[in-house]
Amino acid sequence: MSDAIEIWRALAAEELKGRDPATLERHRPEGVTVKALYTEADLPEAAAQAVPGVAPFTRGIRATMYANRPWTIRQYAGFSTAEASNAFYRRNLAAGQKGLSVAFDLATHRGYDSDHPRVAGDVGKAGVAIDSVEDMKILFDRIPLDEMSVSMTMNGAVIPVLAMFIVAGEEQGVSREKLSGTIQNDVLKEFMVRNTYIYPPEPSMSIVADIIGETARTMPRFNSISISGYHMQEAGATLAQELAYTLADGIDYVRAALDSGLDIDAFAPRLSFFFCIGMDFFMEVAKLRAARTLWAEIMLGLGAQDDRSCMLRTHCQTSGVSLTGQDPYNNVVRTTVEAMAAVLGGTQSLHTNAFDEAMALPSETSARIARNTQLILQHESGVSDVVDPLGGSYYVESLTAALVAEARIAIDEIEAMGGMTRAIADGLPKRRIEEAATRRQARVDRVEDVIVGVNRYRLDDEAPVEILSIDNAKVRKAQIAKLAAVRASRDEQRCAEALSRLERVAREGSVAGNLLDVAVDAARARATLGEISAVMEAVFGRHEARVELVAGIYAKAYAGHPEFDLLERRIQDYAHEHAGPPHVLMAKMGQDGHDRGAKVVASAFADLGFRMTSSALFETPAEIATRAIEEDVDVIGVSSLAAGHRTLVPLLIGALAEAGRNDIRVVCGGVIPECDHAFLREAGVAEIFGPGTNVLEAAASVMGHVEGLRRNR
Repeated sequence: MSDAIEIWRALAAEELKGRDPATLERHRPEGVTVKALYTEADLPEAAAQAVPGVAPFTRGIRATMYANRPWTIRQYAGFSTAEASNAFYRRNLAAGQKGLSVAFDLATHRGYDSDHPRVAGDVGKAGVAIDSVEDMKILFDRIPLDEMSVSMTMNGAVIPVLAMFIVAGEEQGVSREKLSGTIQNDVLKEFMVRNTYIYPPEPSMSIVADIIGETARTMPRFNSISISGYHMQEAGATLAQELAYTLADGIDYVRAALDSGLDIDAFAPRLSFFFCIGMDFFMEVAKLRAARTLWAEIMLGLGAQDDRSCMLRTHCQTSGVSLTGQDPYNNVVRTTVEAMAAVLGGTQSLHTNAFDEAMALPSETSARIARNTQLILQHESGVSDVVDPLGGSYYVESLTAALVAEARIAIDEIEAMGGMTRAIADGLPKRRIEEAATRRQARVDRVEDVIVGVNRYRLDDEAPVEILSIDNAKVRKAQIAKLAAVRASRDEQRCAEALSRLERVAREGSVAGNLLDVAVDAARARATLGEISAVMEAVFGRHEARVELVAGIYAKAYAGHPEFDLLERRIQDYAHEHAGPPHVLMAKMGQDGHDRGAKVVASAFADLGFRMTSSALFETPAEIATRAIEEDVDVIGVSSLAAGHRTLVPLLIGALAEAGRNDIRVVCGGVIPECDHAFLREAGVAEIFGPGTNVLEAAASVMGHVEGLRRNR
């Protein structure tokens, strides 16, 4: 083999006109160096002996994998009302989808009923609104819950949502022991990246343990937790970070369950995972293989005796952040590549994103293409014919081993801090992910990472894409009417007594009972989601995150770049002339906690020299306006990723106008479809920056508005 490698090196050097073939190596953000050539010498010793279905399950958790049974097509969907989502589900199931994955709106995630004043712009926009058992019953109308596996992405309001699902099953004639599916129930990652938490970390972990315990006791077919790395990668984490932090979360959940008195083999076989699959094809395949390898090792170390406890079962979803608003039909190709990586990595179920999700919720057409992507892979590609077709690949096996090693380092760091809960309190994982996200944005802006149709090969003119639009006001009005009907028809005394029992269990802990168990009684009595959440909030409190910016990373990436230097000097000159730099307030309004874009942009603007202030999460337009006026900012940058801008931005501009501060400019960025641009500009928005906008270009545009404002004062 050594002779053959030397021959290759000589040939490669000739083709490279004398350059060392080592110059072809690529350095990935994960800390892994990818060589141009892999051979038998790169194959880890253990790889030759590994077989599917045998610990550590590197090659798959089942001996026959897809050769016997293909992965489950489980599309993630939910929008508007329960009625609209139910109709959508039934059409998809009739067209070949095999499982349901429910997307809830942000009001539901955050534990608010649809009539709460803080959720005016959120009801029904990014998922389905669920206020009571009646909504849950409608959601699954004519969908037999004893036959259908249901996954629910829910963490903050996990207690009332799961309780209402159980009651909806009961009233459909399906007892809880027959229910199958998964509740995400992964709150730790919410504190790191997604921010749809309600309560502080400690009581949130007790909720997780209560759900694990109750489902282990009464719901043998139901997965009590889906430990999610998906939102970490979406927030900018490297694949090694996503892998390590997800497994570290899992360790803390297992320990919480053990501390509550549960036997590890009684609950561990029902744990599941959820990973994002992005565009680094082979690295994503290796990531899933590394995850299974490490989890088996971890569970054995925690005392598991049953092989099923050591199996990492996972759902995967193609990347949302890889989707582009520019030239969006390219997203069909991206999703196909990512779906193939998930399948070759050995996922148990898969959601494929629709091509228009960088702009809005998927349309009927885009959802069909996304679903059919999986059907084509299953039935036409041949990938299901062989168990672990990439097993034994020099490259894939080497990548798997490299990711195992990188993840072990990060997990050990978390363990040395006392586990993930304490690491989150310190802020370390969040900082690391935000740093990675900022570095990634700088690489894209500098065209070091090519995004076809965005920073290279752009279209001069793009045809408009038809998108799904939700009438938020109409949906909210309908939900408020249903809430009123539920409250008018229920037995108020029975409801009050059930909520009182829930409050006592929340206050006294496990000695008084199990939170999920008593919440089921409250749901039966038609207590609403907001009422159940409020009772627990009164005991536990509501968590408020610290907003911190990453400093220096964007500037370092742009060191010596003429455009960066020119804009930096322009801001410095302005600061000298006006006794201070231009002041920008970066705002998040409504219940949209997705703050990756806002933080990346704010960090980059700060590195350029802007004075940056970031609002707290979940503020109202009136609160943002008041803060902007008090701090006398020049510009408010509104980040919108959950379609609330049509409702919230006009309210913000109206509040500024009412206070006589029309001079404060409002700019918007995020997932804002082209069809909304005219509406926002008419409302008074000065600039709109969609996904893929170069940050330097955005900063120059904002600076132009600031200079214009000063000239006109």
